Amino acid sequence: MSFKDKVGPENEVSGVGKFRDEAGELDEALSNFRLSVHSWSEAEFSRPRTVVEPVRRRIWRLAAGWALGCILVAGSVSGGVYEHHLKEMKIAQARIVEHERLVAEQRNQQARQEEEDLLAKVDSDVSREVPSAMEPLAQLMAEDETR
Repeated sequence: MSFKDKVGPENEVSGVGKFRDEAGELDEALSNFRLSVHSWSEAEFSRPRTVVEPVRRRIWRLAAGWALGCILVAGSVSGGVYEHHLKEMKIAQARIVEHERLVAEQRNQQARQEEEDLLAKVDSDVSREVPSAMEPLAQLMAEDETR
């Protein structure tokens, strides 16, 4: 609704015609201004925009990327070192088991040798007619029988 519509012919008073002409100019100026504002707004809304990230966010993203990359590299390296350590431990355990097996085998051989020596001694003791402690007495008796 324009200003002219508000001030109609029924409200005509003396000097109102001059006022109506000024109101018409004012109304035209305002409508031109309104049209220019609308066209400017429409042009601004329709133009493509580029989103600019804030500098802080970009810096933090860059820092977070580097930090995650460093963590990934450190994790990979430590995983490799850990796998190598486990491999070395398995080799060392295998060597220890082999050494213990050889020591046990040597002990078994020594025990068998001791048993064989003991059995040989028992055999020699059993095969004698007289125990070695009584041998001098047996020789004396043998001499007496021969006389």
